[in-house]
Amino acid sequence: MLLNISNSTINRNNVAVPNTLLEKTCRIGDTIQNQEMTIALIIAGGVGQRMHLQTPKQFLSVRGKPVIVHTLERFENHPSIDAICVVTLPAWKDIVRDYARRWNISKLRWIADGGATGQQSIRNGALEIARHAGPDDVVVIHDAIRPMVSADIISNNLAVCREHGNAITVIPCAEVMCRSGDGKVSTVHENRDELWRTQTPQSLPLRTLLDAQERAIERGMTDVTATVALLLRLGTPVHFSPGSEKNVKITTQDDLSIFRALLAVESTGSIED
Repeated sequence: MLLNISNSTINRNNVAVPNTLLEKTCRIGDTIQNQEMTIALIIAGGVGQRMHLQTPKQFLSVRGKPVIVHTLERFENHPSIDAICVVTLPAWKDIVRDYARRWNISKLRWIADGGATGQQSIRNGALEIARHAGPDDVVVIHDAIRPMVSADIISNNLAVCREHGNAITVIPCAEVMCRSGDGKVSTVHENRDELWRTQTPQSLPLRTLLDAQERAIERGMTDVTATVALLLRLGTPVHFSPGSEKNVKITTQDDLSIFRALLAVESTGSIED
């Protein structure tokens, strides 16, 4: 996703929202934590339509492990992550649990059903987290198909979130961007200095995430895939943290080849698989 916004500031929203979804889900006395937690929400509900494969891309094996396991290990090994919730296809929930046992993903706590859209999947995950966590706990939303996310990217995203109330991982736009309605011809280009490519993780407090989800539904927004797009459409400024070109999202066969090469370099110093 591309963003065209100027630098803004936002105060963290600590205002109580009466009679909302937040209150219906977060006020469970025996499950709210006394100390703020940081919870990774891994979105793995895609069916892999763009790659035309029977196996969803998050479950493809690369160098002996499914893509989702590579991703889970990044959060398992990060010292600031206390727990992990995975949102996935109902038929794959038991497989995800088996992956966690096999590869020692001890922070995996909860698994929720994926929804018909990305927005619904994130909502389902947030509702599952709300059954066990407090409203001020931080949720770190991340695509299961971004397995090269680094510890620094996660740390920087959390630091920005704690300072400003939300954080969106971004990288600058290096290419000339043309606007086209049909994808065949263009007569105008955009100022790339004002464009930023968004990635995940995207972090915010649980109460903010639930409130945004509820307000979106009230306004008829039901298919806003990314949390950053949802916040912006609701008029909430978002704050940037640095990403990386290596933080690739696997949506095509070319992306899968890039991931294999990056993983080989990271693990062995060689691009040979």
